[in-house]
Amino acid sequence: MTKAPALLPEGLRDRLPAQAEAASRVTRALVDAMRSHGYGRVAPPLAEFRETLGGDDERSARDLLRFTDPVSQRTLALRPDITRQVGRIATSLLAQASRPLRLCYAGQVVKLRASQLRPAREMLQVGAELIGSDSVAAAREIVTVAIDALEAAGIGRVTFDFTLPDVVDLLASGPLPVAGDVAALRDALDAKDAGALTRLGAETYLPLLRATGPFDRAIADLRAFDVAGVLAGRLDAIEAIAAPVRERVDLTLDPTERHGFAYQSWFGFSIFVPGQGAHIGLGGSYAIPVGGGREEPAVGFSLYPDPLIDEGLAEEDERERRIFLPPGHDPALTASLRADGWRTVAALTDADEAARLGCGWVLGPDGPVEA
Repeated sequence: MTKAPALLPEGLRDRLPAQAEAASRVTRALVDAMRSHGYGRVAPPLAEFRETLGGDDERSARDLLRFTDPVSQRTLALRPDITRQVGRIATSLLAQASRPLRLCYAGQVVKLRASQLRPAREMLQVGAELIGSDSVAAAREIVTVAIDALEAAGIGRVTFDFTLPDVVDLLASGPLPVAGDVAALRDALDAKDAGALTRLGAETYLPLLRATGPFDRAIADLRAFDVAGVLAGRLDAIEAIAAPVRERVDLTLDPTERHGFAYQSWFGFSIFVPGQGAHIGLGGSYAIPVGGGREEPAVGFSLYPDPLIDEGLAEEDERERRIFLPPGHDPALTASLRADGWRTVAALTDADEAARLGCGWVLGPDGPVEA
């Protein structure tokens, strides 16, 4: 009787040695770069109580893969995002720690549903959070840390697309009030739908659709549009954040973009890599609830490097540092080779061969010999 092949649920997959090794190298490079800026690593659990991960946000709660805990008989969920967990740690276990508090993390997250651009439901998330401030200086630091981390991981030149998540609320409550639903106005701007804006009687917002694209031109268009000066402070802040990194990344601006910015406040950004349809990172300013109606400001970013790893990022020639050990080799010598970074593959029988076992080197009488 033939055993049926083992199948995995849709959106989940195995990572074979090359991918797993690449993921490990990328994760280590990203985290080490963050730690070099003073960010301490935390490691929250994979599952928590549903209300902790979903909170009162119904949209977030719908993205939770839930199950019943046989011990507590309460509903648990697998984390779809680590940022919320870091916020919980910061406001509970580290509530008395000095601010600004710098934390970083790396781990797997699981989505209830996949998207067309990102079909995987399980993915690696690596990020950093600066808690206690959402100032221009804090935002500038978090952008710099993200760029340093990407460069350390070997990810080539990227594009940072800045956005102003609260720009619609700022305008609608000030110089450009709307008669209809502000949420519908946000959706129309997010979809770049000029017809919908006209139907909503919000023609005054049409210039925002054109104030999108290369950073300098978009900023100039926004300043021309902002006749009441309501956005001046925001635009000055965005330019101050962009100034130190102009030579290191490509910069664009889309002031009304809200995909992935459900809880960001005055500043946000998406990170794109050429050839990738979806973003590989998101970041910005936000607030963490601390109880009693109070909130703590924060700024951070999350990176999702799996698509780049799948396409060969951080690949290395496995044969280069793999050395075949013939029968009867000297254990002390091979221990010293491993200490020097070699990967040793020992023969179990006389029939074993270096090439068949993926080794580029063989241990000879006087040391490594190229196979």
